[in-house]
Amino acid sequence: MYRTHTNGQLRAQHIGQEVTLSGWVQKTRDKGFMVWVDLRDRYGVTQLIFDAQRTQKNMMQQAQKLGREFVIQVSGKVIERESKNPNMPTGDIEILVSKVTILNASLTPPFTIEDTTDGGEDLRMKYRYLDIRRNPVRNNLIFRHKVSMAVRNYLSEQGFVDVETPYLIKSTPEGARDFVVPSRMNQGQFYALPQSPQTFKQLLMVGGLDKYFQIVKCFRDEDLRADRQPEFTQIDCEMAFVEQEDILNTFEGLTRHLLKEINGVEVGAFPRMQYDDAMRLYGNDKPDIRFGMEFGELNQVAKHKEFKVFNSAELVVGIAIPGANSFTRKEIDKLIDWVKRPQIGALGMVYCRCNEDGSFKSSVDKFYDQEDLAKWAETTGAKPGDLICVLSGQTNKVRAQLSALRMELAERLSLRKPDEFAPLWVVDFPLLELDEETGNYHAMHHPFTSPKPGQMALLDTHPGEVKANAYDLVLNGNEIGGGSIRICDKQTQAIMLKHLGFSEQEAKEQFGFLMDAFEYGAPPHGGIAFGLDRLVAILGGQETIRDFIAFPKNNSGRDVMIDAPAPLDDPQLTELHLKLDIQE
Repeated sequence: MYRTHTNGQLRAQHIGQEVTLSGWVQKTRDKGFMVWVDLRDRYGVTQLIFDAQRTQKNMMQQAQKLGREFVIQVSGKVIERESKNPNMPTGDIEILVSKVTILNASLTPPFTIEDTTDGGEDLRMKYRYLDIRRNPVRNNLIFRHKVSMAVRNYLSEQGFVDVETPYLIKSTPEGARDFVVPSRMNQGQFYALPQSPQTFKQLLMVGGLDKYFQIVKCFRDEDLRADRQPEFTQIDCEMAFVEQEDILNTFEGLTRHLLKEINGVEVGAFPRMQYDDAMRLYGNDKPDIRFGMEFGELNQVAKHKEFKVFNSAELVVGIAIPGANSFTRKEIDKLIDWVKRPQIGALGMVYCRCNEDGSFKSSVDKFYDQEDLAKWAETTGAKPGDLICVLSGQTNKVRAQLSALRMELAERLSLRKPDEFAPLWVVDFPLLELDEETGNYHAMHHPFTSPKPGQMALLDTHPGEVKANAYDLVLNGNEIGGGSIRICDKQTQAIMLKHLGFSEQEAKEQFGFLMDAFEYGAPPHGGIAFGLDRLVAILGGQETIRDFIAFPKNNSGRDVMIDAPAPLDDPQLTELHLKLDIQE
């Protein structure tokens, strides 16, 4: 028996008991005649004491040789601690050690295994197994476990069945780039790793399973950022005989359950916002509604004067920054420089101070009088003491630029509180999205999304106006889930694929198995997929998903711990038909 108790378990009521503990040496303090050792495991820390008067000489010598991260087993008596530590659950006691066994020695770790460490991110990624010993990382993984179990329990109670779908599938041209896997037994042919189990979960509905879910790994070979990894985890769900309202109610219930179960937060009915309104009021389709700063479109009140910048713009739009009239000119100039960065791309910014006495002072006073500026304030909802920031240009670009500025200012003003949760549904997305470079349309969600009822005929005449029977769940400015009511008949699916540029032959080759299945009594169905990594991070008060993944990749998609990806040797390449035999 390696231990009778864990290192977070012993309390004052255990005083006098003989116990055995195991764990890692957190730190030692050697006074010569007395040695203290902090012993750590997943459950906590217990202080050990080796006393020259009460401990055998050889035990004292052994204690003095213990290094950081040595794995040891000790036996001894629980005694009352003379200098109690109220900040530790085990702070009332310590163990007077009578026996110590070194189970495994340790090299000196490359960074300190403490809550606040001296190790940089790259170093900690290389030694991730050491980083996991730190409380913040370990607690994040345990937190992820709690969220996953709460999801499983809730969906199981709602009648959903957990079904595994294949990882080795067929590559399709829609969506992001696939990771491909060469087939040894089928020369020149490749599997793809799934970006989503989309077609399989639809086939499960054709199979009559009615309610499916899976917490599943998915893979996309795309550029990375803080909330994106090449492999990620989805809570994938599908239901049969449902309309959009059924889906929204079911998964609003799941989200509300998680917020209460995990965070102790109760929220009411989720607001719903049309995609067009989200873009008009916030400049993006996943607005953070924990704070205001809604867009005010100023074309009607800013294009009547001789200011050519506004007159030549497709859209003039502004936001009111609460209390920001206190910003100095230097601070405002820094904001202007911020929006002019290549990542944002604005050519400049106009501002207007809303003074406490009701007057206004703008950077374009040459062109606009107090009456004009009062209309700016009315349109943006600005109050005395606020600062109005105005951008102009092409509609889609300027909305994205102002959205980025809105979020940056919210961060600077501490308006994005991690313990405050504001979910909402965004609905009525466009079915198709125009690629400005090629002039072709592609599916905004995926090619299996059905149009809103009654809009199918518009595909031939006004494809850009067709709305999708789709919905996204947004939490604190992050899309945490998205889904749709699916196409469930072969003819409609064929029409959709035709409008996406598939020939009849291409559609049959890529998706013939699904379209054939629709001819055998496919029920109306729909579903949703949550990004588990992102959901867990937000519930945990953060937005960087790497902190909640046991072994994440870095920004280059590499696992620096195991050094992957890595080249294959020549025999493997040959066996996989990836190496050509060149005869000289």
